[in-house]
Parts: sequence; C-alpha cells; structure tokens
Amino acid sequence: MNIRESVRFAVRGVLANKLRSLLTMSGIIIGVSAVIVLVAAGTGASATVQKSISSLGSNTLTITPVSTGAGGRTGGRGGGFGGGGFGGGARAGAGGGAPGGGGAAGGAATGTGTVDNGTRIRTPQLTLDDAEALVDPTLAPDVVSVAPVVSASSVTATDNGASHAVATFTGTSPSYLVNDNDTVATGAAFTDTDYTSRNRVALLGTTVAIALVGGDGSAVVGQTVQFNGVAFQVVGLLGTKGSSGPQDQDDRVVAPLTSVQDTLTGYGNVSSISVKATSADTVDAAQAEVTTILADRHHVTAANPDFSIFNPSSILAAVTATTSTFTLLLGAVAAISLVVGGIGVMNIMLVTVTERTREIGIRKAIGAQRADIVGQFLLEAVLLSMCGGLIGVVIGVAVGQLSVGGFQLIVAPYSVVLAFGVSVAIGLFFGAFPANRAASLRPIDALRYE
Repeated sequence: MNIRESVRFAVRGVLANKLRSLLTMSGIIIGVSAVIVLVAAGTGASATVQKSISSLGSNTLTITPVSTGAGGRTGGRGGGFGGGGFGGGARAGAGGGAPGGGGAAGGAATGTGTVDNGTRIRTPQLTLDDAEALVDPTLAPDVVSVAPVVSASSVTATDNGASHAVATFTGTSPSYLVNDNDTVATGAAFTDTDYTSRNRVALLGTTVAIALVGGDGSAVVGQTVQFNGVAFQVVGLLGTKGSSGPQDQDDRVVAPLTSVQDTLTGYGNVSSISVKATSADTVDAAQAEVTTILADRHHVTAANPDFSIFNPSSILAAVTATTSTFTLLLGAVAAISLVVGGIGVMNIMLVTVTERTREIGIRKAIGAQRADIVGQFLLEAVLLSMCGGLIGVVIGVAVGQLSVGGFQLIVAPYSVVLAFGVSVAIGLFFGAFPANRAASLRPIDALRYE
C-alpha cells in the first residue's frame, strides 16, 4: 500500500468520528496556543522593561552621593562653569562664584567634609567642581558629555488660574537633554547663554503643559508660568516619553541649573551628575574612568566610595537575563499541556485500535504488511496532532496581538515553529505505541474479535 492510500485511510479514520477527533485535538490546541501566548507574554514584558530602561539612555551614567564612613573630601576650589555645555564644548575658566557663571553653586559646596583620615562619618556630596572634573579628555576619554543636576521639591506650577503639582523639577545644563535622550517637540531647548545668564526659562513635559493650558499643551510655549510664585518663560515642550510603571515621565519641568538655584533650591551641592559615554560599547570604560576621578577627588577608594553610579547597560543585561529565564519557564509550563494532549492522542488511538480490530485482521488477511498497518495508524495520530497544532497556532497568534496588563504581547516566531513542531513530534511519539500494537495483532485473533 502506498503513502497516498495510507493518508486516505488516516483521513477517513479521523473523519469517521468528528466530535471525538475534535475533543482529542483540543489538548494539542490548548497546549500549542498556551506555549505561543505565554512566550509572547514573556517577550512582551521583556521588551517593555528594556524600553523603559533604554529610555534612560543606554550609554548614560547617573552619579549620586551615598553615605560612607570612610575617607573624606578636601574643600572644593570654589570654581564654577561659565558655560552650560559640560562637555558640549562651551566651558569657562574657574571663577570665584560670580553670578554670571554659576560659580556660587560650586563655591557653596566647599565648606563641608574636610576630614580625610577615615575616622569620621561625613555627609556625602557632589559639586559642580566634580562635574567639571569629569570633562577631561585625558583622564576620561570615553566621556563625551556631563550635566550636573539639582532637583527642586514640592513645586507647583500655576498659569491663569490653573495649577499643577510638578512631580519632577530638574535644574541642569543644556547637555542634559542629550544625555537623557530628550527631544523638544515644540519650541526650542534652552542654551548655554540661558545657563550662564541665569535666564529663567523652562521646558515643560506634556503632562504639566496639558494640565495648565489643555489641548495638546503646545499653547504654553512662549507663556510665562509661575513655579512656587517665581516666573519662568516656557521656551519649549518636551517630547512625550510615556509612563514607566506608576511614574509619569512627562510630569516634569527642566530649567537651567543656575536659575533654579537662584529661585527654588538655593546654592549648594548638586543632586546628581549625568554622564554620557561616547557609545554603548564604552559605558563600562567610562564608568571606570568616572570612578577613578571621583574617588581621587573625594579621597575614598573605589571599593568604598561615597557615590554610586547607575549604569543602565548593566541593569539592562541583568533584566534581559532574568526575563529570558522567566519566558523560558512560562514556555516550559505551557509545554506540559502539550504532553497531556499527547497522552490524550495515545489514549484515543488505543481505543481506535480496539474498535477496528476486525478491520485490521481483514487487511492483514488479504495481504497488508506490518508497515502498512503501522503507517495507517501513525499517520492518523500525526494528522490529529497536526490539525490541532495548526488550530492552536492560529489561536495563539491571534491572542498574541492583544495588550495585557499594560504591555503589548509580542509573538516570538520561534515559539510558533517550536510549538507546531513539538505537536507533530508528540503525534509521532504517542502514536507509535498504538500503531505498533495494531500491527502486532495476529490475523486469526483479529478476525475472531467481536
């Protein structure tokens, strides 16, 4: 008997009892669709987390002060930046805190923490001098841009009777926008001139702008907005970044550090320093260079620093590894249902062999070979698994287009191929035993079976 005839017998066997065949396939359908959907959920969650971390800047480091009981810092030199570029190219000499250069902020940070013998606990601090020291092509060749940051808390924006509590109010230099992967959707960014001239200008996030003027928020550009009673002119509207978990990344205001210190925070240390590496491949090298420079300036060791460096690349690598493991576990759990479906196929095929014992005896009596009987029942099992796998793929891919739990499911092509391939393999594996059992029946016994 040729393959075509075996297939014809297999199709006839499957269609002989349509409801039973459909119920048998249901296990495979559920298993295949579950694998595709759960892997899509893991892939989607991974992509969402990676996008959130990448929005921070894949090659941007953030330096913040931390408490330590070792070491100490000698006083700063009281200088400040004349320009706001911090690695963008415009940088003036060290001043004595002149109002025009932002030096007051640098000088005010020099009076704390002069102990350098490691016997006292001091208040950790970062200064404008620290930020300027990082812009050194010799000591830090992999650093392309540096931006000091101060954060104003409890800031309320008001405009023509409308008010909004700003979640994040950042004072920084123009290079911060590049470091943070920010864009200006409407208007223009503030400049080095705004920074050195201490101009009270600001960039608003879309959440703040919409809360003040409604619409798409673009009407706020050019207007004067009060922040805790201090007037700032809005020069631009920041591009939308969306939400990161419960945090709205568009509920923010960015303004020149000098004007923010003049009006909202006062003069003192900076909250953090943003450092941009030359590329994503040099982030680790830039981190090592920054650590060496700051450890030397603060008279601490790299093993026990008074600052921490947030490296999105290392976090991204760890998250990617974690989510990959999570996705693999989800797929493995779903694969269990495929095995259960295969057991269902074998069970039904055993019943089928029992029901068709006389048919098997007649076929063997008129000359059917063992391979013919095995092929017929094996093809029938594979046909059930293949049809179930195809239906499962359609359902899985359809469900994989949905958005669940705040993130978009992403169907991984490999999961479709793998799930369907496993479903066919399960048909072969679990169909082999019933097929061999049918082929092992003696014709005389089969013909006597009632």
